[in-house]
Amino acid sequence: MGKHRDYEKKTEELILPILNRYGYELVEVEFVKEGGSWHLRAYIDKQGGITMDDLTAVSRELSDLLDKNDFIEESYILEVSSPGLLRPFKKPGDFLRNIGEDVEVKLFAPVVWEENGKKYSDREFIGILKDYREQENAITLGFDDREMEIAVKDIAFIRKFIEF
Repeated sequence: MGKHRDYEKKTEELILPILNRYGYELVEVEFVKEGGSWHLRAYIDKQGGITMDDLTAVSRELSDLLDKNDFIEESYILEVSSPGLLRPFKKPGDFLRNIGEDVEVKLFAPVVWEENGKKYSDREFIGILKDYREQENAITLGFDDREMEIAVKDIAFIRKFIEF
């Protein structure tokens, strides 16, 4: 495990008890360099959406713990934020929370199917997330007239579909 991945892992260990106390979910922790500065980002969420007050409370507590533990060698900017409305699904909870919702799916490779004697091929779909089976690591995507089974490993990108 690289040094920066180790920073992310240790930060996860520090933030999880805070989030559990508030009933929040950890979406992701990343340590990245952007514009010449290091950023330690923790993305958090909760049912109904995260508020600025939630972000401020978690940020203060995490900042104190990071100062106390002082394991990051580089100077960095701490950011605790919402993952955003259009974030990609990464964890089983993301899939489960969005069952019944319209989703946008992009596959690594196109799938081919036949309909009314014609063959079709596509790798991008918008449909209803009908099911997520963690054991099989697969989803069922529903359309008006059919359903499609897709292995999660074949999905390049999946997120909630919101029409603007």
